[in-house]
Amino acid sequence: IAQGLPTLGVLLPYTPVHYLLLSGCKHPLVMTSGNISEEPLVSDNGEAIAKLADIADCFLLHNRDIVNKIDDSVTRLLAGREAVIRRARGYAPEPVLLPEQLPEILACGPEQKNTFCLTRGCQAFVSQHIGDLENLSTYEYYERMIDFYRYIFRSNPQIVAHDLHPRYLSTQYAQSLPNVRLVGVQHHHAHIAACMLENGLQDQVIGIACDGTGYGTDGNLWGGEFFLGSYRSFTRLGHLKYVRMPGGEKAIKHPYRMAFGYLYSLFGEEISRFSQFTDLIAGEEQLLMRQQMDKGLNAPLTSSCGRLFDAAAALLNIGRTVRYEGEAAIRLESIIDEHVCESYNFAIEEQYLLDPAPLLAELYQDAVKGISPPVMAAKFHNTLINALTLICCRIGAATGVKTVCLSGGVFQNAYLLEGILKKLTDNGFAAYWPQKLPANDGGISLGQAMMAHYASK
Repeated sequence: IAQGLPTLGVLLPYTPVHYLLLSGCKHPLVMTSGNISEEPLVSDNGEAIAKLADIADCFLLHNRDIVNKIDDSVTRLLAGREAVIRRARGYAPEPVLLPEQLPEILACGPEQKNTFCLTRGCQAFVSQHIGDLENLSTYEYYERMIDFYRYIFRSNPQIVAHDLHPRYLSTQYAQSLPNVRLVGVQHHHAHIAACMLENGLQDQVIGIACDGTGYGTDGNLWGGEFFLGSYRSFTRLGHLKYVRMPGGEKAIKHPYRMAFGYLYSLFGEEISRFSQFTDLIAGEEQLLMRQQMDKGLNAPLTSSCGRLFDAAAALLNIGRTVRYEGEAAIRLESIIDEHVCESYNFAIEEQYLLDPAPLLAELYQDAVKGISPPVMAAKFHNTLINALTLICCRIGAATGVKTVCLSGGVFQNAYLLEGILKKLTDNGFAAYWPQKLPANDGGISLGQAMMAHYASK
């Protein structure tokens, strides 16, 4: 179970039928969702028998139809508090209270871990977890749920917010709606705005957004960002240094390619220094990746912190390939030796540009020396904590702003979050992070709605 990870998800019985099923069991049951991977939950008896016959040995059916199918919610203890990872059953659609009256707005949400949001007066109704929209059945479920929410909340939004990525299906859905005002909201701006809103913040904040991918205003893939701003606008002050992703999405599914992309982008021909890593990659594949990056063909620029985790995991040889999103980063967190206080070096250029070249070089040298992966994982995390804190201190000294919002899926990493919260507090900052809504993309729709409101004034 969980294939070597130290944490397990536990589902407690919450319906009478659960108690009846479990009453005769003397041990926990290992269970999975009633759906094919990447597809919405199956909620109809006939559909269940047709779709899941090759998976399930038997079916427990009922004569009461399920009107609104909804996933189980997932929460985790972070920094001593319950934080929602997936917001669904038991949480949605409980309204989020807004600090002011908003017009009726539909925020269409992101492509992955989608939720959408409807506003009415001083309330925002964030939907349950919808899922990844690239799957056709999930997208159809998304359309049905928007219609359902508009019906039950009697909503007729005239303002529609969407992500800036032109190929996101949520963006294309927004653009298909007639007679509405469209407002594009940058992915990471929405992350920080949602964190501000949940924590009741109105004034300027320093925003740190760290995740896997978000379409930037320069057309590149952001994900390790430092902002200054409020609901009205954000200024991008700094970010992780851009590197190439050889093969685009292929680099996400095969983190060793992302590690190669980092090393070649940052060190060029000096990549030969990393031969014990590169020798594990076929020569033809290395040549192809070099050509892609040299010519900028299917090798987009990214500043993603999530991709940096992927690269580190590959260099430690604990996540060269992955089967699900975030697996390499999860495995890297799972092996940390929490007794280690040491860290690696890093460089900061142009005041707020974080260059991870020293970090990766020293990480590789530790691997060559045979340093244990738990020690290296701890030093990697400690380095990020130190680097993010130092940039916040520089921004705070230059602007006088002492409030920090942390958001993005990377901050679901308990060790990283707790470490940076302590460092920021020790340096006189008030630090906030999402708890009632997911720090991952599941909370973005709320931030989109608030940003669209101010953009429409």
